[in-house]
Amino acid sequence: QVQLVESGGGLVQAGGSLRLSCAVSGSIFSITAMDWYRQAPGKQRELVAALTGGGTTTYADSVKGRFTISRDNAKNTTYLQMNSLKPEDTAVYYCYARIKRNTVWGTREYQYWGRGTQVTVSS
Repeated sequence: QVQLVESGGGLVQAGGSLRLSCAVSGSIFSITAMDWYRQAPGKQRELVAALTGGGTTTYADSVKGRFTISRDNAKNTTYLQMNSLKPEDTAVYYCYARIKRNTVWGTREYQYWGRGTQVTVSS
């Protein structure tokens, strides 16, 4: 059973930093992409940062220059370093991954979501 396990959320003052982690547990063949999304109260879930297997990164305009996504392939873990945090960054942050697994039908790609981790930035 493949799961995404997030950690690193919490309460921080404006201007502070946090680092989120998302670890893949279970047997996998490869990771196609691992991304971070967030959802603030009353708002739709939005893409914060994306990282493809080839190393291409994408960031939401609102976090460019402040957030950095990275991955440790040996640990199957992706990170989101968040600096210069603002109150508007307050949200539940979700890890999302597209992962290939070996099945009886061959190699198949599946999508997974983590349960989310709360990030609260106080002013």
